[in-house]
Amino acid sequence: MLILAAALLFALGIAHSYLGEKYILIRLFRREDLPKIFGSSQFTTQTLRFVWHITTIAWFGFVMLLVQIQFGNLTPNLTVQIIGYTCLTTGLFPLIMTKGKHLSWIVFFVVGGILLFFTNIK
Repeated sequence: MLILAAALLFALGIAHSYLGEKYILIRLFRREDLPKIFGSSQFTTQTLRFVWHITTIAWFGFVMLLVQIQFGNLTPNLTVQIIGYTCLTTGLFPLIMTKGKHLSWIVFFVVGGILLFFTNIK
């Protein structure tokens, strides 16, 4: 049953990102009254876009946890590794999409690095 839950969560993530882009974000970004941060609305649109898709990345991390639980492989160490890699992947989104202007990538990278370092010192 956990594999079914993981598959549904994975499908939800794909649908969330695809449909959100197609029906919500694209239409939202056509508006002329978006806040202009750093001189243009580009930072605003890129921030909204990466925040939207970070939800999907988090769900994919949950998928990995569920799969590992189903197969009896989930240990505290593996849990921390999955969260660490999820944080590193999450950090790529603000780094790339806002060209590093949204500083959350630093925190995601530091947290991911700490978690992966922690799993290697045991």
